[in-house]
Amino acid sequence: MLHSREKSLFSLTHVSKLCLMGIAETPGCASLLPASLFSSTNPGDRPGMLCSFKISTAWSCAWCLNPQADNCFSTGLTRRVLVTNVVTGHRQTFGTSSDVLAQQFATQTPMLYNGCRSGEIFSIDVRQRNRKGQSWKAIRLFHDSAVTSIRLLEAEHYLMAADMAGKIKLWDLRTAKCVKQYKGHHNEYAVLPLHVNEEEGLLTAVGQDCYTRIWSLQDAHLLRTIPSPHPASKDAIPSVVFSSRLGGRRGVPGLLMAVKQDLYHFSYN
Repeated sequence: MLHSREKSLFSLTHVSKLCLMGIAETPGCASLLPASLFSSTNPGDRPGMLCSFKISTAWSCAWCLNPQADNCFSTGLTRRVLVTNVVTGHRQTFGTSSDVLAQQFATQTPMLYNGCRSGEIFSIDVRQRNRKGQSWKAIRLFHDSAVTSIRLLEAEHYLMAADMAGKIKLWDLRTAKCVKQYKGHHNEYAVLPLHVNEEEGLLTAVGQDCYTRIWSLQDAHLLRTIPSPHPASKDAIPSVVFSSRLGGRRGVPGLLMAVKQDLYHFSYN
Protein backbone atom coordinates (compact mmCIF):
# COMPACT_ATOMS: atom_id res chain seq x y z
CA MET A 1 0.00 0.00 0.00
CA LEU A 2 1.30 3.44 -0.91
CA HIS A 3 -0.09 6.48 0.89
CA SER A 4 -0.53 9.54 -1.30
CA ARG A 5 1.02 12.89 -0.46
CA GLU A 6 -1.21 15.68 0.76
CA LYS A 7 -0.56 17.80 -2.30
CA SER A 8 -1.20 16.70 -5.86
CA LEU A 9 1.28 17.30 -8.68
CA PHE A 10 0.36 18.69 -12.08
CA SER A 11 3.83 18.33 -13.57
CA LEU A 12 7.17 16.96 -12.47
CA THR A 13 10.41 16.83 -14.43
CA HIS A 14 13.22 14.72 -12.95
CA VAL A 15 16.91 15.43 -13.46
CA SER A 16 19.93 13.68 -11.97
CA LYS A 17 19.92 15.67 -8.71
CA LEU A 18 17.03 18.12 -9.03
CA CYS A 19 13.28 17.98 -9.60
CA LEU A 20 11.17 20.75 -11.10
CA MET A 21 7.67 20.47 -9.70
CA GLY A 22 4.31 22.16 -9.99
CA ILE A 23 1.70 21.66 -7.26
CA ALA A 24 -2.04 21.94 -7.91
CA GLU A 25 -2.71 23.57 -4.53
CA THR A 26 -0.29 26.43 -5.31
CA PRO A 27 -1.16 27.38 -8.89
CA GLY A 28 1.22 29.71 -10.66
CA CYS A 29 4.36 28.42 -8.91
CA ALA A 30 7.20 26.19 -10.08
CA SER A 31 9.41 24.78 -7.32
CA LEU A 32 12.95 23.41 -7.60
CA LEU A 33 13.55 20.47 -5.26
CA PRO A 34 16.49 18.14 -4.61
CA ALA A 35 15.75 14.65 -5.97
CA SER A 36 16.84 13.14 -2.63
CA LEU A 37 13.55 14.45 -1.22
CA PHE A 38 11.83 11.45 -2.80
CA SER A 39 14.41 8.80 -1.86
CA SER A 40 14.20 8.95 1.95
CA THR A 41 11.34 7.63 4.08
CA ASN A 42 12.54 9.55 7.15
CA PRO A 43 11.08 13.10 7.15
CA GLY A 44 14.07 14.32 9.17
CA ASP A 45 16.45 13.36 6.37
CA ARG A 46 14.57 15.26 3.67
CA PRO A 47 16.07 18.56 2.49
CA GLY A 48 13.82 21.52 1.90
CA MET A 49 12.80 23.34 -1.26
CA LEU A 50 15.69 25.10 -3.02
CA CYS A 51 13.72 27.89 -4.68
CA SER A 52 10.30 28.77 -6.01
CA PHE A 53 9.36 30.83 -9.06
CA LYS A 54 6.07 32.69 -9.39
CA ILE A 55 4.70 31.84 -12.83
CA SER A 56 1.07 32.40 -13.76
CA THR A 57 -1.11 30.26 -16.04
CA ALA A 58 1.44 27.46 -16.42
CA TRP A 59 0.36 24.33 -18.32
CA SER A 60 3.67 22.46 -18.49
CA CYS A 61 7.32 22.61 -17.47
CA ALA A 62 10.63 21.03 -18.50
CA TRP A 63 14.22 21.08 -17.20
CA CYS A 64 17.14 21.49 -19.61
CA LEU A 65 20.00 18.96 -19.44
CA ASN A 66 21.91 20.40 -22.40
CA PRO A 67 25.19 22.11 -21.33
CA GLN A 68 24.62 24.84 -23.96
CA ALA A 69 21.59 26.02 -21.99
CA ASP A 70 22.61 24.91 -18.50
CA ASN A 71 20.63 25.84 -15.38
CA CYS A 72 17.48 26.60 -17.37
CA PHE A 73 13.91 25.39 -17.23
CA SER A 74 10.93 26.20 -19.40
CA THR A 75 7.26 26.67 -18.63
CA GLY A 76 4.49 26.38 -21.18
CA LEU A 77 2.00 29.18 -20.61
CA THR A 78 -1.10 30.64 -22.20
CA ARG A 79 0.08 31.67 -25.68
CA ARG A 80 3.76 31.87 -24.75
CA VAL A 81 6.86 29.97 -23.67
CA LEU A 82 8.97 31.23 -20.77
CA VAL A 83 12.60 30.04 -20.38
CA THR A 84 14.13 30.86 -16.98
CA ASN A 85 17.75 30.65 -15.79
CA VAL A 86 17.54 29.51 -12.16
CA VAL A 87 20.98 30.96 -11.30
CA THR A 88 20.68 34.45 -12.78
CA GLY A 89 16.90 34.75 -12.85
CA HIS A 90 17.07 35.88 -16.51
CA ARG A 91 13.95 35.11 -18.53
CA GLN A 92 13.28 34.71 -22.25
CA THR A 93 9.76 34.90 -23.63
CA PHE A 94 8.57 33.43 -26.93
CA GLY A 95 5.05 34.36 -28.03
CA THR A 96 2.86 31.60 -29.47
CA SER A 97 -0.62 31.45 -30.97
CA SER A 98 -1.84 28.72 -28.60
CA ASP A 99 -1.47 27.36 -25.06
CA VAL A 100 1.61 25.14 -24.59
CA LEU A 101 0.49 21.87 -22.94
CA ALA A 102 3.64 19.73 -23.33
CA GLN A 103 7.39 20.40 -23.41
CA GLN A 104 10.72 18.59 -23.61
CA PHE A 105 14.30 19.77 -24.08
CA ALA A 106 16.68 17.92 -26.38
CA THR A 107 19.98 16.86 -24.81
CA GLN A 108 22.18 16.84 -27.93
CA THR A 109 21.12 20.25 -29.23
CA PRO A 110 19.87 23.41 -27.45
CA MET A 111 16.32 22.82 -28.72
CA LEU A 112 13.05 22.96 -26.81
CA TYR A 113 10.08 21.05 -28.25
CA ASN A 114 6.55 22.24 -27.51
CA GLY A 115 3.09 20.73 -28.02
CA CYS A 116 0.11 23.09 -28.21
CA ARG A 117 -3.65 23.10 -27.71
CA SER A 118 -4.00 23.97 -31.40
CA GLY A 119 -2.34 20.66 -32.38
CA GLU A 120 0.92 22.29 -33.46
CA ILE A 121 4.31 20.95 -32.34
CA PHE A 122 7.28 23.28 -32.78
CA SER A 123 10.88 23.60 -31.62
CA ILE A 124 12.82 26.60 -30.33
CA ASP A 125 16.57 27.17 -30.30
CA VAL A 126 16.86 28.58 -26.76
CA ARG A 127 20.06 30.46 -27.64
CA GLN A 128 17.92 32.97 -29.54
CA ARG A 129 16.74 36.21 -28.02
CA ASN A 130 13.10 36.97 -27.29
CA ARG A 131 10.94 37.12 -30.38
CA LYS A 132 7.25 37.88 -30.80
CA GLY A 133 6.78 36.55 -34.33
CA GLN A 134 6.80 32.96 -35.57
CA SER A 135 10.14 33.06 -37.46
CA TRP A 136 12.04 31.43 -34.59
CA LYS A 137 10.18 28.12 -34.98
CA ALA A 138 12.73 25.61 -36.31
CA ILE A 139 10.51 22.53 -36.80
CA ARG A 140 6.73 22.54 -37.18
CA LEU A 141 4.49 19.46 -37.04
CA PHE A 142 0.70 19.30 -36.84
CA HIS A 143 -1.92 17.11 -35.14
CA ASP A 144 -5.68 17.53 -35.61
CA SER A 145 -6.26 17.92 -31.86
CA ALA A 146 -4.57 19.36 -28.77
CA VAL A 147 -1.15 17.79 -28.11
CA THR A 148 -0.98 16.48 -24.54
CA SER A 149 2.41 14.74 -24.41
CA ILE A 150 5.68 14.68 -26.39
CA ARG A 151 8.69 12.39 -25.97
CA LEU A 152 11.98 12.54 -27.85
CA LEU A 153 13.54 9.17 -28.58
CA GLU A 154 17.13 8.66 -27.47
CA ALA A 155 18.86 9.49 -30.77
CA GLU A 156 16.61 12.58 -31.05
CA HIS A 157 15.76 11.89 -34.69
CA TYR A 158 12.22 10.87 -33.71
CA LEU A 159 9.51 12.43 -31.56
CA MET A 160 6.45 10.68 -30.11
CA ALA A 161 3.31 12.77 -29.59
CA ALA A 162 -0.19 12.10 -28.23
CA ASP A 163 -3.29 14.26 -28.59
CA MET A 164 -6.83 14.71 -27.26
CA ALA A 165 -8.28 12.69 -30.14
CA GLY A 166 -6.53 9.60 -28.78
CA LYS A 167 -3.95 9.53 -31.56
CA ILE A 168 -0.31 8.66 -30.86
CA LYS A 169 2.12 9.39 -33.69
CA LEU A 170 5.85 8.87 -34.21
CA TRP A 171 7.40 11.73 -36.20
CA ASP A 172 10.69 11.69 -38.09
CA LEU A 173 12.19 15.10 -37.29
CA ARG A 174 14.53 14.94 -40.29
CA THR A 175 11.65 14.75 -42.78
CA ALA A 176 8.85 16.24 -40.62
CA LYS A 177 6.66 13.24 -41.50
CA CYS A 178 4.63 10.80 -39.42
CA VAL A 179 6.17 7.33 -39.79
CA LYS A 180 4.03 5.29 -37.33
CA GLN A 181 0.70 5.46 -35.51
CA TYR A 182 -0.10 3.57 -32.30
CA LYS A 183 -3.82 2.77 -32.27
CA GLY A 184 -6.15 2.05 -29.36
CA HIS A 185 -5.37 4.95 -27.00
CA HIS A 186 -8.44 6.68 -25.55
CA ASN A 187 -8.47 10.41 -24.77
CA GLU A 188 -10.94 13.24 -25.26
CA TYR A 189 -9.92 16.06 -22.94
CA ALA A 190 -7.23 14.99 -20.43
CA VAL A 191 -3.52 15.82 -20.35
CA LEU A 192 -2.09 12.29 -20.26
CA PRO A 193 1.61 11.35 -20.47
CA LEU A 194 3.46 8.91 -22.73
CA HIS A 195 6.12 6.54 -21.38
CA VAL A 196 8.80 5.28 -23.77
CA ASN A 197 11.21 2.47 -22.86
CA GLU A 198 13.62 2.00 -25.76
CA GLU A 199 15.64 -0.69 -23.97
CA GLU A 200 12.60 -2.99 -23.99
CA GLY A 201 11.14 -1.47 -27.16
CA LEU A 202 7.87 -0.46 -25.50
CA LEU A 203 5.45 2.46 -25.45
CA THR A 204 3.07 2.72 -22.50
CA ALA A 205 0.11 5.07 -22.04
CA VAL A 206 -2.92 5.24 -19.75
CA GLY A 207 -6.15 6.28 -21.41
CA GLN A 208 -9.02 8.37 -20.15
CA ASP A 209 -10.91 5.05 -19.88
CA CYS A 210 -8.34 4.06 -17.17
CA TYR A 211 -6.91 1.23 -19.30
CA THR A 212 -3.12 0.96 -19.52
CA ARG A 213 -1.94 -0.02 -23.00
CA ILE A 214 1.49 -1.26 -24.05
CA TRP A 215 2.63 -1.15 -27.69
CA SER A 216 5.69 -2.38 -29.53
CA LEU A 217 7.81 0.61 -30.51
CA GLN A 218 9.10 -1.29 -33.53
CA ASP A 219 5.87 -2.25 -35.33
CA ALA A 220 3.22 -0.27 -33.35
CA HIS A 221 1.39 -3.52 -32.45
CA LEU A 222 -0.75 -3.37 -29.29
CA LEU A 223 0.82 -5.96 -26.98
CA ARG A 224 -1.20 -5.72 -23.79
CA THR A 225 -4.19 -3.93 -22.28
CA ILE A 226 -4.45 -3.70 -18.49
CA PRO A 227 -7.70 -2.54 -16.81
CA SER A 228 -7.50 -0.42 -13.69
CA PRO A 229 -7.93 -2.33 -10.40
CA HIS A 230 -10.26 0.51 -9.32
CA PRO A 231 -13.58 1.56 -10.91
CA ALA A 232 -12.87 3.89 -13.83
CA SER A 233 -13.40 7.59 -13.12
CA LYS A 234 -11.78 10.85 -14.17
CA ASP A 235 -10.27 11.33 -10.69
CA ALA A 236 -8.81 7.79 -10.57
CA ILE A 237 -6.78 7.59 -13.79
CA PRO A 238 -3.76 5.37 -12.98
CA SER A 239 -0.20 6.68 -13.01
CA VAL A 240 2.30 4.15 -14.36
CA VAL A 241 6.03 3.68 -14.84
CA PHE A 242 7.78 0.81 -16.64
CA SER A 243 11.26 -0.29 -15.60
CA SER A 244 13.61 -2.76 -17.26
CA ARG A 245 15.09 -3.61 -13.85
CA LEU A 246 12.65 -3.09 -11.02
CA GLY A 247 14.41 -3.23 -7.69
CA GLY A 248 17.93 -2.52 -8.96
CA ARG A 249 20.50 -3.83 -11.40
CA ARG A 250 19.48 -7.45 -10.92
CA GLY A 251 15.78 -6.67 -11.12
CA VAL A 252 13.40 -7.87 -13.81
CA PRO A 253 11.17 -5.86 -16.17
CA GLY A 254 7.84 -4.78 -14.73
CA LEU A 255 5.16 -2.11 -14.54
CA LEU A 256 4.28 -0.13 -11.42
CA MET A 257 0.76 1.33 -11.30
CA ALA A 258 -0.48 3.83 -8.73
CA VAL A 259 -4.23 4.41 -8.31
CA LYS A 260 -5.43 6.65 -5.49
CA GLN A 261 -3.57 5.29 -2.40
CA ASP A 262 -2.69 1.88 -3.83
CA LEU A 263 0.43 0.70 -5.65
CA TYR A 264 0.36 -2.36 -7.93
CA HIS A 265 3.08 -4.36 -9.65
CA PHE A 266 2.66 -6.17 -12.98
CA SER A 267 5.40 -8.49 -14.17
CA TYR A 268 6.46 -8.35 -17.82
CA ASN A 269 7.58 -11.35 -19.83
